Amino acid sequence: MEVSMTIRILSALGMTLSLLATPAFADGDAVKGAKVFKKCKACHTASDEKNKVGPHLVSIIDRPVATVDGFKYSKAMTEFGADGKVWDVETLSIYLKKPKALVKKTSMSFSGLKKEKDIENLLAYLQDPSAVK
Repeated sequence: MEVSMTIRILSALGMTLSLLATPAFADGDAVKGAKVFKKCKACHTASDEKNKVGPHLVSIIDRPVATVDGFKYSKAMTEFGADGKVWDVETLSIYLKKPKALVKKTSMSFSGLKKEKDIENLLAYLQDPSAVK
């Protein structure tokens, strides 16, 4: 087998495995996620496009990083999003687990969520905050 074919196969396998390992917000519970969001609400909103200490999180899923109008992002976050990254489920899952591990000098002081289920529930809530009402 030629080397380039092997590389393509391994690359496809890696992408497939990463998709399987990505938590899906569809598995989460938005009502439980609203309870998890209480840890976030001092600095963020999820249902109003109003910035607080942090940017609002309305429609954050698949939104480009550091793009909320009227919010002044840290240099670290602006640089992190400079190449067009988006807050997809995978990236948010990693970020919510330990923000400073993904964005080294982020100004967000939150240390992260330890439980995968909390992350899944929070993502379900962020996807549809109105599901809780």
